[in-house]
Amino acid sequence: MPTHRRTFAGLPQEVSRARRWTRDLLGAHPCADDALLIVTELGTNAITHTASGGGDFLVAVTQAETAVTITVTDLGGAQTRPHVAHSDSGDVGGRGLALVTMCATRVSIRGDRGGHTVTAELHSKAPELRTC
Repeated sequence: MPTHRRTFAGLPQEVSRARRWTRDLLGAHPCADDALLIVTELGTNAITHTASGGGDFLVAVTQAETAVTITVTDLGGAQTRPHVAHSDSGDVGGRGLALVTMCATRVSIRGDRGGHTVTAELHSKAPELRTC
């Protein structure tokens, strides 16, 4: 399974660039739509909540026939570790990681104030075998 890695500047417009790059890599993969949402949410979290805003963040995409793994690494510096927030209905933010966990088969978070890596694994159903 090939893994593609790319570093993006910690600017809002770079999140859309990371999304386009991921879309180009995945094409018509069955997990592509969820993977694009995850790249957007994790990239936005990196530049909003860590030293990656004004710095950079790394995106890695690994794909297999029925699975995709998205990994986003930030530069750290946040006072808290990434976590699923329980936002009130009137809150403007705080739902990104919750969306990621709803889309992904598995989510893991590693790291400390020096940097965090969030990995989301996506699995689609195996293609059905057709018989003649």
